Amino acid sequence: MGRGVTEDVPPPDGPEDGTGEGERIDWRREFAEEARSERPDLARLCLLIGAVADPTVTRHELDAAEIELDRLAGLLPYATRITGDWSGELAALLGRHEGFEGVPADYQRLESSLLHEVLRRRRGLPILLSVVWMEVARRAGAPVYGLGLPGHFVVGFGDPADLNLADPFAGGRAVTGADAELLVTSATGEVLDRSMLRPAEPGAIVLRVLNNIRAWAAPRPERSDVALWAVELSLLLPSHPARLRYERAELLVQRGEFLKGAAEMEAYARVMDAVDPESATTIRRRAQAARARLN
Repeated sequence: MGRGVTEDVPPPDGPEDGTGEGERIDWRREFAEEARSERPDLARLCLLIGAVADPTVTRHELDAAEIELDRLAGLLPYATRITGDWSGELAALLGRHEGFEGVPADYQRLESSLLHEVLRRRRGLPILLSVVWMEVARRAGAPVYGLGLPGHFVVGFGDPADLNLADPFAGGRAVTGADAELLVTSATGEVLDRSMLRPAEPGAIVLRVLNNIRAWAAPRPERSDVALWAVELSLLLPSHPARLRYERAELLVQRGEFLKGAAEMEAYARVMDAVDPESATTIRRRAQAARARLN
């Protein structure tokens, strides 16, 4: 409900407020601080997602992941700054030599969305493999950007108008303009629009990573814990769809926190009053039903 409504305000108080749960909440606080910094660090945000996902992850492991990105960047030939063949050199290094690529089975693994695991396994979803490419290339001085096409994520180099694209999921295969059009048509049934070719900002990339995690958890009701923390991290981003507040409320009810879920539904209904009164009424009914489940 509330599709299309966005908010650029801090999320309501809840488990993400940074109190009372030790190190796990510290990771969330660090995520929020990084996400709202002047120049958010994409690699750090993705690594902090992994720290929230896996309570056994230590700061040493996150530091080691950053060091690995630095190491890979150091392996790129310095002459690439002169030749400009970033796509070819990265494909040779990351794709052929280091073995970063994806396979269909990766879509069924939560680890495929966690950067520290992708660096360890050399496998991941297109967007996480693209993050590896972007972070290695950025450290080496490349003019790199991420491109979030509908249904697939790729990387680009230089002027976005030139469409110098590569697909890290395919080991760095070059993506032509015709390939990009086919990807969009296959995913949406629509033609490629120039607005789809705008480089993705770190916040948008991180939100898409978290959306993938939520999509992974959706058909697995036993992993509603994953869906919940993915929603809560999304709410810590400076800009996010307002409907995520309602999704969080539904998850709380699903997990048996009826009063808290109902309260958040009612808070979201107040947001919706101004844009969709009919939906707001429906949400209030669902809040009442959630409270009734306590009886």
